[in-house]
Amino acid sequence: MRKPTCLLLLLLPIQLLAQQFDPVKALVKRRAPWLSNHIVFEPLKNTSSEIVELQTIKNKLVIHASGANAAAVGVNWYLKYYCHRSMSHMGDNMSPVFPIPNVNKKVTVQAAAKYRYALNYCTYNYTMSFYSWPDWERELDWMALNGVNTMLTVEGMEAVWQNTLRKIGYTESEINSFIVGPAYTAWWLMGNIEGWGGPMPQSQIDNRKLIQQKMMKRMQELGIQPVLQGFYGMVPSTLKNKKAHIIDQGTWGAFKRPDILDPTDPEFSRIAGIYYSEIQKLYGKNIHFFAGDPFHEGGKTEGVDLKKAGTAIQASMQNYYPGSTWVLQGWQDNPKQAMLDGLDKSKVLVQELFGEFTNNWEKRKAYDNTPFIWCSVNNFGERPGVYGKLQRFADEVYRVRKSTYSNYLKGVGIMPEGINNNPPDYDLMLELGWRQEHVDIRNWIDKYAQYRYGKSDGHASNAWQGFLQTIYQSLPGYQEGAGESIFCARPALKVKSISSWGTLTRNYDTVAFANAVKEFAKAAPDLKNSATYKIDLINMVRQLLANKGTLTFNEMVTAYNSKNLQTFNAASAKFLHMIRLTDDLLNTDQYFRLNTYLKQAIDNGNTAEEKANNLKNELMQITYWGENVRTEDNLHEYAYKEWAGLMDSYYLLRWEIYFDYLRSNLQGKNVQEPDYFSWERKWVDDNQKLNPEKPQRPLLEVVDEILSM
Repeated sequence: MRKPTCLLLLLLPIQLLAQQFDPVKALVKRRAPWLSNHIVFEPLKNTSSEIVELQTIKNKLVIHASGANAAAVGVNWYLKYYCHRSMSHMGDNMSPVFPIPNVNKKVTVQAAAKYRYALNYCTYNYTMSFYSWPDWERELDWMALNGVNTMLTVEGMEAVWQNTLRKIGYTESEINSFIVGPAYTAWWLMGNIEGWGGPMPQSQIDNRKLIQQKMMKRMQELGIQPVLQGFYGMVPSTLKNKKAHIIDQGTWGAFKRPDILDPTDPEFSRIAGIYYSEIQKLYGKNIHFFAGDPFHEGGKTEGVDLKKAGTAIQASMQNYYPGSTWVLQGWQDNPKQAMLDGLDKSKVLVQELFGEFTNNWEKRKAYDNTPFIWCSVNNFGERPGVYGKLQRFADEVYRVRKSTYSNYLKGVGIMPEGINNNPPDYDLMLELGWRQEHVDIRNWIDKYAQYRYGKSDGHASNAWQGFLQTIYQSLPGYQEGAGESIFCARPALKVKSISSWGTLTRNYDTVAFANAVKEFAKAAPDLKNSATYKIDLINMVRQLLANKGTLTFNEMVTAYNSKNLQTFNAASAKFLHMIRLTDDLLNTDQYFRLNTYLKQAIDNGNTAEEKANNLKNELMQITYWGENVRTEDNLHEYAYKEWAGLMDSYYLLRWEIYFDYLRSNLQGKNVQEPDYFSWERKWVDDNQKLNPEKPQRPLLEVVDEILSM
């Protein structure tokens, strides 16, 4: 009986290695069930790097991989470059392919980056405030397919804070006044605000905790390391009443900031211990990364020994999670050099956050020889707009790899404030984590269009080359995301930007872009059955109409200033028609409808209380954002959206009110200027419900009307 026992012991490691691919097999069944019976996973032995090999053997696609994450990348590589299929945040192209294509010669894909990172704190709210488990399951599948192996996950931090504050003597009322509403988690955890949008119902706190637990389990199965929120000293601004030594952080715009508990004070280590113990109870000890940025975006550091503070923050983290890595955002002057000086840099990872504009990795000499990853933000507030410095992504990552700081470059990452936009940006950035060569985007974009729509089309290919030379070009200069839409501006005669830090400037040839859009529209007969083509056509034409809107707005302003009532009436009527036409265009697909996101907010609530608060959070965020202080009203329109149902019920009405006011002025009537600050808040209070459904016009009919303007 000894020989069979020995044989079983020998076979056990092989069985365990094979089982590591079961989660990837399940992923394939969820996203490409037509492929699941034609694919075989085998472990790749004797390799110290992440690598995957693809080859057709005996009519089966055999994927040899170093682990689950590499195996998922192999699946995606095959889907994109052999089956011409893909998932994205703006539609999927995953219909069955039969027969499945052969890979006649072995293809090897090897990781070029140790870390492939995903998500910004802000993504959790501008995109994910009301995600259900099916939404997160889909998100994690997309992450795994694209090779993400390190991801921020802060879905369930409310429960950690609730338990921590209870243990230091806080009442339920005090806790409720600290934890924010479901659409504002990001700025709470970053130490910018407290309480706004709350209180969060207990049922929602509990549900978020359960989702976080499910997420972390699935992430572990797919080879994705979670990055949780560490304790860096953020405490309620009322903690001063608990006789602790705190540093008052003042305000963030109109918001009272949470304060910072001095990391060098003995009370810091006590509360940090409670905090990390609560994380261990809820989410376990198998956590290797923690985020958290003290004194973020204008935090006050007066009287703080930053070097000792950094040492103390890291020490508490290491006490409870030995060997863990502190992930810091490279944003503005963060992380502060004095704080870096106190850290064990072998346990630090800095994110070059805004890589499409900054080169702090170079100016700060790899953040004083600290491991870092090169990331792009690309989108702010999940504002609409087609944008991305694609060639710069490829050039800069390659340049860092060839620089004197290459040893400190540990990966790449996507850190958009909102991710439901510009799918080529995210595909490319994450592919750079698996490509060693310097990528020529002109070649890459042709292949992208092919897997985006399912097949090659000459018009689509030509159009994308045109997009690459316009909206996706890589000009130098500061710009926070895409050029904005005048339709969504708070009405005024002089509009420099729609959001406080955005821009109306088009730094590309708008005529060349219009020609590329017309070329793209010619692909409609060949790609009429492609959902992703339809979504992109809507988005490109929406951008074209927004560009035209600026010209019409300028005509209206000129007419008003010259007191030409007739021309003013004609230009303002045309401008309003363009907004209605935008609404018609967007209404042709559920992706671009306000009701889609209001329904998500409603469905995410398990109780009437949750549903009502979710709706208010959603509508506040996309309109005036927050707070009711007129002198600090800089966040309105920061997260504006061009959605059907919002265009006609909000932006259109706001402009109509303004044009009536201007018309009265031209007619010599003495009328009061509209109070948009109050109007916007009343609109949110009055519209916390689904919009009535309106008839849909045929997409190509609307497109033809816009292109003929």
